[in-house]
Amino acid sequence: MTGSAVKTFREALAAGPLVLDGGMSNELEAQGHDLGGALWSARLLRDAPDAVSAVHRAYFEAGAQVAITASYQATYQGFAQLGISRAETTTLLRRSVTLAREAAAGRGWVAASVGPYGAMLADGSEYRGDYGLTVAELTRFHRPRLEALAEAGPDVFAVETIPDTREAEAVLTALDGLGIPAWLSYSIRGTTTSAGQPLSEAFALARSSAAVVATGVNCAPSAEVAPALALVAGLPGVAYPNGGGTWDPQGRSWQGAEDEIAVLAASWLDSGAALVGGCCRVGPAEIKELAVRLRAPVEGD
Repeated sequence: MTGSAVKTFREALAAGPLVLDGGMSNELEAQGHDLGGALWSARLLRDAPDAVSAVHRAYFEAGAQVAITASYQATYQGFAQLGISRAETTTLLRRSVTLAREAAAGRGWVAASVGPYGAMLADGSEYRGDYGLTVAELTRFHRPRLEALAEAGPDVFAVETIPDTREAEAVLTALDGLGIPAWLSYSIRGTTTSAGQPLSEAFALARSSAAVVATGVNCAPSAEVAPALALVAGLPGVAYPNGGGTWDPQGRSWQGAEDEIAVLAASWLDSGAALVGGCCRVGPAEIKELAVRLRAPVEGD
C-alpha cells in the first residue's frame, strides 16, 4: 500500500483484522454488464476496464481495505478459447492488478485473485473438485498466470475457492520462488472441502507453505464459516462467504434469501478470522456495514 506506515501485507495482517471487498460480478451486473459468457467478469478486463475500476473504488469508498482483482477466471487457456493471444492474456492479467492498485489510491491493499481450475471450465466444478488431473498438471496450469500476476506487483495472492487439497498442493508448489505472500481459502461442504477432504487436513496443508499467511473459506454459506474457522490452527483465518442463497450453475443465477454478513462477522472474528469480507451477493452496502461494525475507517465518517 503506497505511502502506508505499514510496509508489508504480513505486517498489516498482524495488526488486523482487515476488511476485504465484496463480489465483483454482482456489482458489474448491477451496472448492466452481461456476465453470461465463460469468462464471467474477467472479460471486462479487456472490454470494459473502467467498469472494473469503478467497482474497486466503490468498495474502497465503502471501507474495504483489500481489493481482490478481477482475475478469478482469467487464464491463458480460457482466453485462448476465445481467440485471445498469450501476449494479450498476459497484459490482461497484469491489468487486473493495475486497475485495483489505481483504485486503491494509497488507501488499501491489492490481492491478485487466483481461482481454481474449475473456474476456467465455468461449469460449477470449483464446488466439486477432482478434475481428473494430477498435481503436476495442475501446477503447470497455475504457474504461468501466477508469474504474470506477480510481475504486476500485487501485495498478496488470493488463492480462492479451492475445492480440494490436490489443487491446493499444486498452487502452493506453483507459488514457490515468486516472493509474494498468499492466503489460501477453500470452497467447502460443512467441515470438509468441496471434494470431501477434512478441513483440518486442508488447513494443515496451508500451514506447510512459507508463502501462506492466512487460510480459511470463501464462496461458502455464511452459517458454515464459524465451524470451519474453528478448525484453523497456526494461521490467521480468512472468511468471505456468499451473501446467502444457493448458486444454480445451469441458470447462472442465485436462489434464496440473503444473509446479513456484518451481523455474523463477530463470530468469525471470535473464531480467529483476520481477513473478513464477502463473496457473491455481497455489495458495497454490506461491506460498509461490516467495516463500521469492525471499526474500520470508512470514507466520510
